[in-house]
Amino acid sequence: MGVSKLDILYRRLLLTKLFIRGWGRPEDLKRLFEFRKMIGNRERCQNLVSSDYPVHIDKVEEQSDCKILDGHFVSPMAHYVPGIMPIESVIARFQFIVPKEWNSRYRPVCIHLAGTGDHHYWRRRTLMARPMIKEARMASLLLENPYYGCRKPKDQVRSSLKNVSDLFVMGGALILESAALLHWLEREGYGPLGMTGISMGGHMASLAVSNWPKPMPLIPCLSWSTASGVFTTGVLSKSINWRELEKQYYTQTVYEEEIIHMLEYCGVSFLFVWLVGFWFLEIRISLCNSPDYPRKCIKILYLVPVDPSLIIVVQAKEDAYIPRTGVRSLQEIWPGCEIRYLEGGHISAYLFKQGLFRQAIYDAFERFLHKYAN
Repeated sequence: MGVSKLDILYRRLLLTKLFIRGWGRPEDLKRLFEFRKMIGNRERCQNLVSSDYPVHIDKVEEQSDCKILDGHFVSPMAHYVPGIMPIESVIARFQFIVPKEWNSRYRPVCIHLAGTGDHHYWRRRTLMARPMIKEARMASLLLENPYYGCRKPKDQVRSSLKNVSDLFVMGGALILESAALLHWLEREGYGPLGMTGISMGGHMASLAVSNWPKPMPLIPCLSWSTASGVFTTGVLSKSINWRELEKQYYTQTVYEEEIIHMLEYCGVSFLFVWLVGFWFLEIRISLCNSPDYPRKCIKILYLVPVDPSLIIVVQAKEDAYIPRTGVRSLQEIWPGCEIRYLEGGHISAYLFKQGLFRQAIYDAFERFLHKYAN
């Protein structure tokens, strides 16, 4: 199967670079590695956000077929790793789009996490949430990513995260913020609850659901089991500032020291560095002297959600952003999940296949009701 020429052309038109400042401050990386020990265990992670974690509604807008609520809360990440987030990202902001009438005694809500470059709420509200009101009377909660929209640092250019550590922070924050919102929705009497996202949003939703202690519908769209291809062989790899990453590693011994520390912690022949919650940069010891070692595999290791049969993965066959060659299948990692393939690439699927994404959401929620409804 080939790759989409539209994906290649679209990426060429974008001139922005990722991680222009490199890895980030060594002390930040060290704190994030330590925090990974807490968030990397579902039993421990579920106790990090209390069931009564405070969430605030700021505004309610009445529309003909729905209500739109804007709210905020303090990101739990700011409590556990103080000062790690930019000040603009500390307050998590969301928009909750609720139908005025429901189709049944249930009040289903799907949380949508943002993909790369999806600032504010307009795209998700227009392409997913509003149609879901009309088609299924299903509510949508749109959480704004750290580093995006109102949460974007003033010195950040568009979606271009300055440091690799920013991506670490984003992933950890979204896991905890999703838990806070799920607790709040349960307190408010909504359910069943599920999560979705497109591209990076699908990865983030997978991380959040994998850490949630209850069965839950999960619909990752245009995502896969690993970030290795995304950052190393996919079209996005050309946006990575590899030169700066290599320069910092070879000229600043503190990075080497942190890697050695993590090697000792892992007790294996390669280092797993947390990248977006459970995204890991695999650095083999035998490659430490190789000038291109940072280009090696960036691997994702998900926990297995409580019930993988509630997962429907939607993937484009010609996706140039999410290559699947040589990586483990999600069906192997999550036995029992369903994978649906679409014709075309990443960009064309995003532009023209949103209806199929929504249908996968409805099907996953129906599966939950069939299996768990009283």
